[in-house]
Amino acid sequence: MEKKTKQGSLADRIPAKVWVLLSFLAAMLLWWILSIIPATSRAFPNVVKVLASIKTMISRGVLWKDLSSSLISVVSGYVLGFVIALPVAILMAWYKPVRYIIEPWIQFIRNIPPLAYVPLIVIAAGVGRRPQIIVITIACFLIMCVTIYQGVINVDETLIKAARVLGATDKDIFIRVIAPATLPFILTAIRLGASVALTTLIAAESTGANAGLGMRIRSLNNSFESAPMLLYIIIIGILGITIEKLIKTAERRLTSWQEKREI
Repeated sequence: MEKKTKQGSLADRIPAKVWVLLSFLAAMLLWWILSIIPATSRAFPNVVKVLASIKTMISRGVLWKDLSSSLISVVSGYVLGFVIALPVAILMAWYKPVRYIIEPWIQFIRNIPPLAYVPLIVIAAGVGRRPQIIVITIACFLIMCVTIYQGVINVDETLIKAARVLGATDKDIFIRVIAPATLPFILTAIRLGASVALTTLIAAESTGANAGLGMRIRSLNNSFESAPMLLYIIIIGILGITIEKLIKTAERRLTSWQEKREI
């Protein structure tokens, strides 16, 4: 008689949707505990007060305005960051002189928090949406450029040499060898860039913005309105998760050929 296949652990047998529900319930429990502890109740009002603040912010006429303003800045800076990062990363990996000139400055600037150079950007570009987009573009460019560069530089040299032996031009090598091998890194850069764009939002909207999620959080903080402030923080988190899921869905479809380690 053949031995039965060893079953997975209890965690493996529980459906993913159940784990999501359990995670959500655990977060709600923690939130409720924080809302009743005197030391934290002011900073973490209960879920009823936070949900009620949706109506408050809509009645003030700012919720949709803030959401649309932030999305415009984030999407614009994110797209510009990617459009600039892709060719720069490829040039850095392909041509050593470009790498030696640009890479040290990328490594230097990426260690500086965006809040540090926001005042300089405001002086140069003025107030309004333009400096917001510039700050987000810089932050996205840095993380995406480094990630894509690592993907291009780590392409198996044997594949490139084999393509050259077969008479491939630089254009052929890029399209048929470099691009497919680098695609997972490009998608990773896209995912990281989206996260950075959102985390840079508050710094970007400290440039004299008159609307936006980050700007409103600072405004609500000044008036000690913790319920709507927590609401806006949750909205940023929901945006981040939504974008992450969309990118991961695209990544699964575009890199289905790639072997991935299951944890």
